[in-house]
Order: sequence, then structure tokens, then C-alpha cells
Amino acid sequence: MSSSVVARAWRRSLRDALLRGPAWRGGASARSASTASGAAAEAAAAPKKVPPPPRKGRRLLTGALIGLAIGGGAYVSTADEARFCGWLFKSTELVNPFFALLDAEFAHRLAVKAAAHGFVPREKRPDPPVLGLEVWGRKFANPIGLAAGFDKNAEAVEGLLGMGFGFVEVGSVTPQAQEGNPKPRVFRLKEHGAVINRYGFNSEGIVVVAKRLGAQHGKRKMEETSSSTSPSTSDIKQGGKAGPGILGVNLGKNKTSEDAAADYVQGVHTLSQYADYLVINISSPNTPGLRKLQGRKQLKDLVKKVQAARDEMQWAEDGPPPLLVKIAPDLSKQDLEDIAAVALALRLDGLIISNTTVSRPPPADTHPLAQETGGLSGKPLFDLSTNILREMYMLTRGKIPLVGCGGVSSGEDAYKKIRAGATLVQIYTALAYGGPALVPRIKAELAECLERDGFKSVQEAVGADFR
Repeated sequence: MSSSVVARAWRRSLRDALLRGPAWRGGASARSASTASGAAAEAAAAPKKVPPPPRKGRRLLTGALIGLAIGGGAYVSTADEARFCGWLFKSTELVNPFFALLDAEFAHRLAVKAAAHGFVPREKRPDPPVLGLEVWGRKFANPIGLAAGFDKNAEAVEGLLGMGFGFVEVGSVTPQAQEGNPKPRVFRLKEHGAVINRYGFNSEGIVVVAKRLGAQHGKRKMEETSSSTSPSTSDIKQGGKAGPGILGVNLGKNKTSEDAAADYVQGVHTLSQYADYLVINISSPNTPGLRKLQGRKQLKDLVKKVQAARDEMQWAEDGPPPLLVKIAPDLSKQDLEDIAAVALALRLDGLIISNTTVSRPPPADTHPLAQETGGLSGKPLFDLSTNILREMYMLTRGKIPLVGCGGVSSGEDAYKKIRAGATLVQIYTALAYGGPALVPRIKAELAECLERDGFKSVQEAVGADFR
């Protein structure tokens, strides 16, 4: 693509952004690039409108957009596509601090809307070859993924994958729509790079999410059919059902449900056809009784029912999506042994380690917000979740792919998770503080760590601390 074409596209997108105003003014109709089916799904979702941010935040955000327009127009005329892509990611560092002026939950919703409507940079540069790996018969361009909780209702899958993540996990999705816990329910601990999250599985429900994912899946199939590129002869597929990256769907239970297994089974029946992998989330601290499902008997009964529901469905030659379980970091040695035993006996496809914590690692022990029920995420969670990861890797003898999650904010952090036994790594809180520029930075730093220590691939480094 020539620089002139890129320049015209850049100026046009900025013009539209400035003329139509920020996302909160126009809602879903302000900048809709979806198909008719996507529009229908948006209408069905009918999410509540979020109140506008403080006037100061609006002025600063508008000023930042104008500054980007001026700087981008001057830069793009001389930049090639790769350099321009790098500049776009770098420029988000100028905008991201203004999100800190907004209410935490409003900033979260605004970020999702920005990704859903294309107001985030799109990665055009190939990932370093050392980051590529194969898991569950799929090729991942890199092992860095976005954890569940950011895009709860599958509104921005295409935009998020386009930012360069190797995989994106949406959800948690509950069978019935539910509001979640009362507001305020998200609190920043800026000085510690942490967040306290008490959302409580707020979800638009599986019907709305299924419509969105169905529309995206249909679009993807049409693009594959019309593509002139001949299909790969390799047995290992490139990318997944949502495009170049891999899509995970995280399933939850409704707060008032008395039959947890039935909720997860319903999620499997409705959403598994759109997922490259599925997750049973039994680790949230904000749904009463949920973590009790991590007990040996309860977990065994639950997994067997969910596996049966998945396997009884009709699947093409690709087979059913892998099934993972997401666990909490607040577990005893016996708890971990029980989970490992069930995972090995039932041949689970993977474990995600871990969700947020309700324990009191610093700085939570001194912060009044952390004295109540809720989940602490971010840097204070890193050591706790990594220790749980190490324990589980030893207990499963590395026979089950593990996904390391909790406190990752750099390539060095991701590398430590991988050496501790993680095949894949997820981020979330760090993205809230670092913005889109964090994604290419973590990948570049991880590649440097691998090459520094003589590893030719991510898979060579998995569990290196135990060799």
C-alpha cells in the first residue's frame, strides 16, 4: 500500500472522528461499519447508554485528537506502511493518560467502543518468527492474548485481534442477561499498577453474544470464500474462526442460578460453534458460591457434563473446540492437587491461571477498598499467580497447556510466566494503564528475552525453570 493511499485513509478517519465527535455522542450509530446482521445484533443488545464524561475530560480528549490529526498528517506523507503503523501505536501513548481522568468503568466502556468502531491502531507488521507456536492444532502468531473481562459481550473482537494479540478471550458470558454488582464497582490503584474489579459477571447474555459472533463468523466465511488465495495444505490451521488470531469464549453462570452445570452447558450449546476454545470460569470472587466448584467432586461432575454437551454436538473434521478451566489464585496445596487430578483424569485441554485475588498481598492490605469482597488484579497479583502456575505445572507434569494470567505488564513478565510453565500468556490490567502501545512492546521485549537466552521458539522455553 502506497504512503499516499495510507495518508488519505488516515485523514479521512480523523476527519470522521472529529466531525462526528467522540463515541459517547453518537452511540452505536455514530460510526457503524458493520453489516445489516451486525446492526441487528447491536439493536438486540440495546445496552444502556453511559453518561458523558466530565467536561474537562471531553475537552482534553478532543484536543488530543486534534493534535494527532496535525501530527499524523505531517508524518504520514513521508512514512512507509510499517513506520506509519509503529507511529500509530506510539501515538496512543498521548491519548491514554486522558482516560485516567474518566471514571474507571466509563473509561473501560469507551475503550471497548473505540476498538469496536476502529478507533484503535491496526498491526500491519509481522510478528518475530520466534514468537510463533502451535497449540490445540492451531498456529498462534504470538503467545500474548487479551484476558476475559475486557470485551465481555464480544463487541470488539475484530478490532482487538487487529491490534496484534495472538488471541482474544471474550466474556464471561452468562445464559441470561444480568446487570452485575451495584456501581461503583471498579477502582484504580494507580500507584501500584492495580485495579479492584467487582463487576460480578455483568453480561448481555448468550443470545446477544451469539448474534454478534454469528455475524462475525459469517463475514469471515464470506471473505474466505471470495479470497483468491488457495487454502494451505498444512494440517495445522493458520488463525481461527474470528480471523488471523484465535478467539476464546469464556462461559459463566448467572448469579441466581441453582444449577451451575446447566448454565455452562447452555453456553456450550449456543456459543461453541464460534469459539476456537472454550473456558469454564469457576474462579470469579464476585459470584456467590462460584469458587466452591473448584472442589474435586464438584469440578469433576461439572467438567464431565460440559464435555459431554460439547462432544454430543455435530462437528466438522476440525472437531470440537478445546475446553479449559479458569481457576483462582487463592487455593491451598490440596486444592491444586485436586484440580490437577481432575484435569489429568478427564484430559482437560488446558487451565488458565489465574483470575483475580481476594487475598491481601501488598498494597491491598493497606488499601480500604480491598478490605471488602472483590478482585485485585495487576502487578500485586504477579508473584501469587506465578507461584500457582509453577505448582500446577509440576502437578500436571506439563501434560496440559497452561495459560499464565495475572500481573503481566512487560515482555520480561511474560517470559517469566513461560519459563514457569505457561504456554500462552494473557494481559488485561496493564492494557488499561498502557493502552494499545503496550501490545507491540510486550511482544518485542519477549522476543528479545527468548533470543537472549538462546531459545529458538516459545515452546522451547515453556517450563525452562524446571530443567
